[in-house]
Amino acid sequence: MKKIFSALLVVLSLLFVASPAQAQFKWGIKGGLNLSKVDFSDTKSNFDAKNFTGFFIGPMAEFTLPVVGLGVDGALLYSQTGISFVEDNNAEETLKNHAIEIPINLKYTIGLGSLASVYAAAGPQFAFSLSSDKYHWMDYASKPFKKSQLSLNLGVGVKLIKHIQAGVVYNIPLGDTAEYDGIQDGNLGQVSNAAWGAFTAKNKTWKVSVAYIF
Repeated sequence: MKKIFSALLVVLSLLFVASPAQAQFKWGIKGGLNLSKVDFSDTKSNFDAKNFTGFFIGPMAEFTLPVVGLGVDGALLYSQTGISFVEDNNAEETLKNHAIEIPINLKYTIGLGSLASVYAAAGPQFAFSLSSDKYHWMDYASKPFKKSQLSLNLGVGVKLIKHIQAGVVYNIPLGDTAEYDGIQDGNLGQVSNAAWGAFTAKNKTWKVSVAYIF
């Protein structure tokens, strides 16, 4: 996965450097839904993951390069993500994270006529947390979400009447989305010195979007 990500970064960098002045530039507004489910690891609690639904919105830009069907798009998005799960005591927990996301995708488009076309896209996404919920376990609380996150986008979509784009992206984290240190067993009267309640988590997200290009 990291080799694919590195190759995409190299291709995107070369395209930006090599793009001549005749490359077309358009901008627009994008919004949609985040549909996430968390994968837990390194936990001493049996959490049952649930689906989390958030949203994103913000400006986007699109460069159409002087190569048939090839382009690059990017966006600056305010995004609400999160993790939702059921704890050992059957209590439901939802932790929200508010972030700025910057996806940069290499996009290949195939025309289906004057009114419609389809595209495939892939590229890196950089995310920076603005604020997030604390997770409380017994008397210990902390913010588990990482301050920054690097991930990979893989998506497909359709362009309609030159102004509307609708797409679906699968976002794959390239590191942990959240980490919770828990409480040392010694503090709970246990013999071992492992952390109780600790976990790491990765949030894999389907992003469904609609954009209007001016």
